[in-house]
Amino acid sequence: MDKYGLIGYPLGHSFSISYFNQKFSDEGIDAVYENFELSTIDELAEVLDSNPNLRGLNVTIPYKEKVIPFLDSISPEARAIGAVNVIKVTHQGKNIKLKGYNSDVIGFTKSIEPMLDKKWHKKALILGTGGASKAIDYGLRNLGLETVFVSRYERPETIQYQNVTPEVVKEYNVIVNCTPLGMYPKTEECPLLPYEAMDSHTILYDLIYNPDETLFMKRGAEHGAQTKNGLEMLLLQAFASWEFWHEK
Repeated sequence: MDKYGLIGYPLGHSFSISYFNQKFSDEGIDAVYENFELSTIDELAEVLDSNPNLRGLNVTIPYKEKVIPFLDSISPEARAIGAVNVIKVTHQGKNIKLKGYNSDVIGFTKSIEPMLDKKWHKKALILGTGGASKAIDYGLRNLGLETVFVSRYERPETIQYQNVTPEVVKEYNVIVNCTPLGMYPKTEECPLLPYEAMDSHTILYDLIYNPDETLFMKRGAEHGAQTKNGLEMLLLQAFASWEFWHEK
């Protein structure tokens, strides 16, 4: 039986395990998907050694960047982003080859593209600077938007939340939340933004999918903003993972 899995820490919130095991059951695929909670990325070697039937892995926080030195090859897209969230595991005799991909960008761009109007949507704010935000930046640029990262901290090529004025929100009217602010159980939190400056041309996209509507989305919607959560992105990512694992 083939095995697939997820590496990260912690993994209590994992979407992938239920999605893939349901898929295997529904489609009669002789495979199983497991969570591998690693307290350090160095434990990856042990996972590979003790699971000879492993064919593929998903990678989540905090290992999307830390896993790269362990890989034998990496797709051009994942290299440009600087983060990997899918690994194809190939067994060649006693040797194991690992190839890294990034499905975040595919899931995100396919999900947000139908919302974009080239006439109105030319600039975007990316909230957060972690591994996922790099894929979001890559995807938005591919869709032709200018991007700026927003951070709580002073960092090169970012602006801080206190500098996101109503004028900035009018100009950068696509806003993507790549932070955990508002995720269950802390649903009463949201990024500090001038929500009153938003209107029907504002798009608020939240990578969070639990709850269905975050406070970030709710506060924007009150001023007419279009909103979307990260569930469709997750489904599209999972589909892309399967494609990568079975790429010839």
